[in-house]
Amino acid sequence: MISNILFVGFGGALGAISRFGINEIMERHLINSSSYSVLLVNVLGCFLIGLIIGTSMPEKNTMYYFFIIGFLGSFTTMSALTYETIEIANTNLIHAVSYIIITVVITIAATYIGTIIAK
Repeated sequence: MISNILFVGFGGALGAISRFGINEIMERHLINSSSYSVLLVNVLGCFLIGLIIGTSMPEKNTMYYFFIIGFLGSFTTMSALTYETIEIANTNLIHAVSYIIITVVITIAATYIGTIIAK
């Protein structure tokens, strides 16, 4: 259990550093908008988790905790959302679509409410 926590933590640190690095590079050298770097990170993270799922559903071993939960979980939350959606869709497509819609609507609403409260 402790080793899994360490793998998640180490992977998470590398994922966060990678996300920050991509954001900095894009803002300094390509475009002056973090929206595009967020989009790139989310697409890249979803592509990577798709490659992993496409190969085989990951076994919960060291690499699972390090790369999927730690690295990709911190690199992008979209990879976690898409992974969960694929797992739900394997048993119930309507539930998976509902999960996506509810997640997007509620998280946008929560962000908006947070900004209103902060003012």
